[in-house]
Amino acid sequence: MPTVVATDAPCTGLSVIYNDDGSFDQYLFYPQNPDAVIVDTQVIANAPVKFLIDGMGDALGTYFEGLASLRTESPSLEGIGITRSGMALAKCCYDTLVDYGSQAVTACEHNVVTPALEAIVEANVYLSGVGADNVNCAGAHSFYNGVTSLGGHKASHGACVAFGTLVQLILEGAVKELFEEVQSFCLEVGLPVTLEELSLSCDDEEALRTIAENACAEGETIHNLAGDVTPDELYAAIIAADAMGKEAKQR
Repeated sequence: MPTVVATDAPCTGLSVIYNDDGSFDQYLFYPQNPDAVIVDTQVIANAPVKFLIDGMGDALGTYFEGLASLRTESPSLEGIGITRSGMALAKCCYDTLVDYGSQAVTACEHNVVTPALEAIVEANVYLSGVGADNVNCAGAHSFYNGVTSLGGHKASHGACVAFGTLVQLILEGAVKELFEEVQSFCLEVGLPVTLEELSLSCDDEEALRTIAENACAEGETIHNLAGDVTPDELYAAIIAADAMGKEAKQR
């Protein structure tokens, strides 16, 4: 019974294990997912809106990471093939975010439950969680794991995954229209499009290269992307995403 919907963790059959300094250690998989997840949407409406927005950031990666994993015929998070139903849930998750995200933010800011808020709660928890289990993670979540390697990071999981989704789209050579569609969604609901919003700096090359090195470590899901993503390629994509985010915020 989650009291915030800041991630899709309630529906997933795994825990994320961190080291004492906050850096990512490993995923711990369980034999099965929860039998039931119950969410009181009035509790969510009364919670700080930041958590709702963070959850949308985590959910944003589901469809694009699933697509990337499907292209490379990677296994799902459950270790089986990626299913059509999993991809359908992932696509529905993205569509729901775009259609109802900003309305849900307004509702939560005023502590009221509306159909839009209920739709985003479903996207953040169920569509993203069950969708991700039946597809897989890729570059967006690896970026977050890389950020945790700095230790004592300030940015939330969802915020990092949202920016990591933009980074992944750059790595994949996404067309301008698609990149700007995702970037515009982030701007609309208050998700980060620049490093500064993650308490990082484009001028701190050492920190960014540390993120890139750890995000590309053996076993990371970034290797579900087509081609062999190197730390140098990831570093370049991070810089480019930040630069385009700055341009978008100045318009």
